[in-house]
Amino acid sequence: MKKLLLLLSTGALLSAAHAQTTTPTTGHIQYEAAQKVNPGQMRVMVNGQEVKPGSPDYPTDISDVHNYSVTVSFAGGYAREERQDGALRTTVEGGPGAVPQMTNLGKPFEEVVYVSVPDNQLSTVVSVKKGETTTTYRSDRPLTQAAGWQNTNQTRKIAGYTCRKATVPFKDQTYTIWYTTELPFTYSPVRELLPAKGVVLALESPREQFRASKIDLKAVAESTVRPAEKAQTVTPDELKDLKEKARADFRLKLLEGENGRP
Repeated sequence: MKKLLLLLSTGALLSAAHAQTTTPTTGHIQYEAAQKVNPGQMRVMVNGQEVKPGSPDYPTDISDVHNYSVTVSFAGGYAREERQDGALRTTVEGGPGAVPQMTNLGKPFEEVVYVSVPDNQLSTVVSVKKGETTTTYRSDRPLTQAAGWQNTNQTRKIAGYTCRKATVPFKDQTYTIWYTTELPFTYSPVRELLPAKGVVLALESPREQFRASKIDLKAVAESTVRPAEKAQTVTPDELKDLKEKARADFRLKLLEGENGRP
């Protein structure tokens, strides 16, 4: 009987070890993000008329914080990032003192970012729609890390994963970063704030903050997190210019009322 119990116990341990080794290393991360917005970037309407910052009719209680979410899917050292945000407009009916209402007017283009750790490459894919035609562009660049990265010995749990604290000066501000090496790829929601190895699950600065609210380990096909779309290859600077032009065209359409006025 003792031998039988020993065999059963050994079998149970082997089963547990097998379960751990077969735990999916693919899945999704959901981030909640907040970013300070320049009021000049928002379209503010008061009783159907657009007003600019500094105008006597410009509401004084408009929030300068834009909240949105980010979904990251990962598999095999690759990741795909999509952001659920868009162009914003604030409408106020009834003049000063009325409660501002924030409206999402859609986006001037669709953008997806891919991270390839094996290739040390970050790919940005942007699709711009004009009329019935959609043109897709792709720009690639190496993964880079901002200078001045300082690790600390401080740790904390975020979304169930042990994270290490780091700080880094970036764009005249100091970012506090929490990253984990318990996930099988490298990623940061801020491109330049990429650890040498690991996934940033939280970061914050006076300008913006991101925090992982949920990590769901489940099957994800590697083909879905690699840039397979047919696209025109452009340089990072050319892609930046294309995005700026798309934004300008989008704002012009709004002003012309092609997307409808309140």
